Amino acid sequence: MDNILVAFLAYTIDKIFGEFRFLKHPVILIGDLILFFENSFYQNSVSRGFLLVSFVLGVISLLLLIINSILGLFGNTLLIILSSIIASMFLAHNMLYEAVKEILTSDNKRSKLSMLVSRDTRELNDSEIYKAAIETYAENLSDGVIAPLFYLVLFGLPGIVIYKAINTMDSMVGYRNDRYEDYGKVAAILDDIVNFIPSRITAILIMSVSLKSDIFAFYKDGSKHDSPNAGHPITAMALCLGVKLGGDTFYFGKLKHKTSFGEGRDDITPQDLTKALSMKQKIDLTILLGMTLLYLLIG
Repeated sequence: MDNILVAFLAYTIDKIFGEFRFLKHPVILIGDLILFFENSFYQNSVSRGFLLVSFVLGVISLLLLIINSILGLFGNTLLIILSSIIASMFLAHNMLYEAVKEILTSDNKRSKLSMLVSRDTRELNDSEIYKAAIETYAENLSDGVIAPLFYLVLFGLPGIVIYKAINTMDSMVGYRNDRYEDYGKVAAILDDIVNFIPSRITAILIMSVSLKSDIFAFYKDGSKHDSPNAGHPITAMALCLGVKLGGDTFYFGKLKHKTSFGEGRDDITPQDLTKALSMKQKIDLTILLGMTLLYLLIG
């Protein structure tokens, strides 16, 4: 019961206030911890990557025990409020929306996009820029919104913090290149596991708010992605916009052949990106309504 209430309040706080820019973001602190280990103990081996995951999750678990002990000193009402404020910092729908929206108005779209994606952006044309922006919005709806909310509801504050630690490790070291091929393998596999259910919930949510009759139509193309998870929300977004996403992309100077997701136009316009972003209000409303109904049913 309390977890659902905390999740509802945390989501509302993020929706109204967004990022607390006067505080160092906790995800940056997690990143600092990952960099500390890498700078001190890096070796491109699976065993060293396992030690990275063990170290980061161990330190964070210890900090969570301390934080829970401190929060436990407060009454239940204040405990819920403080937990909601902390949890809201691990949700990123407002930040994601604003960052992607800036691509529509920026004079240097490639530079803005490069801060959001790992692909090479220097040679992208406008259609490819809008395509990448839509893909990152869809994929990060899972990583930055639905997945952390899912683990917050299930496991409370420890759930959302540990999930974001796993996700941050994957985003920093989970690359298939010379430096991270083995070192990042454990983090990448763990990230795949924890995102398995949330990615599919995200795809269903996108299809539902777009009033698609077959809300599972995303699965056919979504399962073709190299990732067991990323293709599902991307395909759902493509189907709802009537465009094709995915396709061959350059990463770190090398062309990676990728399948296409969805059916429709290859040429992606700014109107397509605007339509994708316009789903935010419906998604917010659906999530808040869903948590309210869940709270009432359990209560």
